[in-house]
Amino acid sequence: MAQKIAYQGEPGANSNIACMQMFPQLDSVPCASFEDAFELVSSGEAELAMIPIENSIAGRVADIHILLPQSHLQIVGEFFLPIHFDLLGIPGSTIEAATEVHSHIHALGQCRRLIREAGLRPVIAGDTAGSAREVREWNDPTKLSLAPPLAAEIYGLEVLASRVEDDPSNTTRFVVLAREKELPTREELPGPAVTSFVFRVRNVPSALFKALGGFATNGVNMTRLESYMVGDEFAATMFMVDVEGHPEDLPLRLALEELDFFTTEVRILGVYPAAEFRTAQTVTA
Repeated sequence: MAQKIAYQGEPGANSNIACMQMFPQLDSVPCASFEDAFELVSSGEAELAMIPIENSIAGRVADIHILLPQSHLQIVGEFFLPIHFDLLGIPGSTIEAATEVHSHIHALGQCRRLIREAGLRPVIAGDTAGSAREVREWNDPTKLSLAPPLAAEIYGLEVLASRVEDDPSNTTRFVVLAREKELPTREELPGPAVTSFVFRVRNVPSALFKALGGFATNGVNMTRLESYMVGDEFAATMFMVDVEGHPEDLPLRLALEELDFFTTEVRILGVYPAAEFRTAQTVTA
């Protein structure tokens, strides 16, 4: 039986593309929600899940910062996908005759130039690929979809314009999740690594400044720091962090030891290989 990787969205979505590009040997399984994708992995029905965590334009993906720590799944990899959108319609449709364009709210926001120039009315859909499926089902030449190129193949739509996103550098970072296991040792992960963790600071003055000081003094590069509230207490703030390095590396080990002094909770979400996209960006910079 083929192994499976779960993703949120409909066939043809960017998450589906990320699964196919990183794990072409696995069966990609669409899920209606992130919770459903997490559950497939937790229950053993799927080996992995591909979850978007942040976008270079739209920022963090809503709810993931809360769902991920609660899932008790482990980050075992990352993948960066350049995001491209095509303007799709049923066979025989034209941009000139269209009046509406349907897609996810972020896709509509990332293709404003085309929408404005074509004089189309944007209509929010739950999913980019789902909007392509709906346009196919409606069979109405006045309704178009903004969706990834794969959606055109799956739903039999014509590409009326390709790569219509406003910013060609638009990129989404995904994390690959698996059931929890022992974190890989430095010997098992000899190359560039990323460590992701969450922490809660003590309720004392300058706690965050002091908690982060160890990363600066030990020369640890922090590539992501986001705060979010937990529960219904506005004083309880959690932070989600990505840093370059492995916990066994001396600089990161010292930084994490110092972090313990100023926090009430620290939990490592995963230690995993840095994606080639990340290392290439570092070299270029």
